[in-house]
Amino acid sequence: MHRTLVSTAELAGHLDDPTWVVVDVRYNLTDTAAGAAQYRESHIAGAVYASLSHDLATTPTGTNGRHPLPTVETMAATFGRLGIGPATQVVCYDADNMFAARLWWMLRYLGHDAVAVLDGGFPKWVNEGRPVQSGEQHRTPATFTPALRAGMRVPVETVAAASQDGTLRLVDARAPERFAGQNETLDKAAGHIPGAGNHFFKLNFTPEGTIRPAEELRAALTATTEGKPMSDVVMYCGSGVTACQNLLALEHAGLPGARLYVGSWSEWSADPGRPIETGAAR
Repeated sequence: MHRTLVSTAELAGHLDDPTWVVVDVRYNLTDTAAGAAQYRESHIAGAVYASLSHDLATTPTGTNGRHPLPTVETMAATFGRLGIGPATQVVCYDADNMFAARLWWMLRYLGHDAVAVLDGGFPKWVNEGRPVQSGEQHRTPATFTPALRAGMRVPVETVAAASQDGTLRLVDARAPERFAGQNETLDKAAGHIPGAGNHFFKLNFTPEGTIRPAEELRAALTATTEGKPMSDVVMYCGSGVTACQNLLALEHAGLPGARLYVGSWSEWSADPGRPIETGAAR
């Protein structure tokens, strides 16, 4: 069973394995149809497609974040439609290490451990000349029975309390300039949750787009989490997407157990009554 990462070579050896499902999760935050168009043009042979906004999130209300989670029933139906059953090994990928970990986290949240992200994503696969195809692929639907792990996520009320008393270590996955309150183009207000630290998710990757060695990540993430037990660490970002990349990096580094604030900054900043902090991480 693969629970964090899968190499391109390993996936290539399982393309004809009916127990493996490959899911393309490419997406563009400013052009929501772009990922599906890229998929239809060229994707890993046999891969099915899942859209962040249509499949991995439900409709935002304006106060619950930009990419709120669907209901458990809706997520289970989506996973079943993608062909994911109890014995399925899932491999998800994207093009820029931004979106695949959201699907990874969601499957784990619903109790499915056999899910991993393709290390290096679609660019590495293509650069190595591995099999691609165009058009749309569909799997035979499967029965996905959720086993919810409710403790993997943290509600906004718990985050609000933690920002005041410091009982939880909040870590923001956004770029340092957005964390500091500069160049905010996506959300209603600029800044970060008071007391939060910052670990930009892109720091988890080499210039070639593969994840950094476990020992490097362990050192960096342990410093950012300030030695807190992982059960007291909460990751967030703009809308509960790239924070999942930090959670994946923690798992890869041998530091499991951190949780996700799904609503993230887009939910927090939607309420003008919530406090905001600006400036670089302390």
